[in-house]
Amino acid sequence: MPEAGLVMLSPQEAAKIYHANYIRNSRAIGVLWAIFTICFAIVNIVCFIQPYWIGDGVDTPQAGYFGLFHYCIGSGFSKELTCTGSFTDFSSIPSGAFKAASFFIGLSMTLIIGCIVSFGLFFFCNTATVYKICAWMQLCSAACLVLGCMIFPDGWDADEVKRMCGEKTDKYSLGACSVRWAYILAIIGILDALILSFLAFVLGNRLDSLMAEQLKLESKESARHPSGQNLQHQYNEEKKLKVIV
Repeated sequence: MPEAGLVMLSPQEAAKIYHANYIRNSRAIGVLWAIFTICFAIVNIVCFIQPYWIGDGVDTPQAGYFGLFHYCIGSGFSKELTCTGSFTDFSSIPSGAFKAASFFIGLSMTLIIGCIVSFGLFFFCNTATVYKICAWMQLCSAACLVLGCMIFPDGWDADEVKRMCGEKTDKYSLGACSVRWAYILAIIGILDALILSFLAFVLGNRLDSLMAEQLKLESKESARHPSGQNLQHQYNEEKKLKVIV
């Protein structure tokens, strides 16, 4: 026998409770997703701006460090570094590969900032659609990061890099230099963007399926229970019959 006080729910009521719980949990996950998206944007901006992708080592001829477009190299035995390079002046970037990498990392940064701006669409558009838009933008941002990180080492044979790292330096071979933290952070950012994109796709698709299930439940309920207009019509017909009788 069922215990006293237990209430048996109909399948429709149980489904409604499940939908309500899932939507509440998905909102909490969505908030975390938005926070980590903002964190990824900060990481992307830092990687784009900071000139610490590669740097000198113990045995390098000159001290210095290189970023995507900005770099600093020492001269002779002086400890002072001469810095040059700007994203707005492509002619100051020492390698075509560095220019391409700068473009793709900058595009990745623009896409993720656009994704954050798209958060405002949650107030006006379908939630699942906005998740999918952001997911595609994050996936494209990750792809641009991959391209930037893969193209960047192709410019290590530039004269300026060889002056700092030694003559043994070549494409995809740093010689006496070493990879710095900004390059490593960009590689970690790729994984971060892929996870965020996957999560956004899951949230968007799941919300779509829940909406479809909700519409089915509502259509079943409307088929079982007449609308208020039908009830009024039945009441009027019964009243007419009583008058006739």
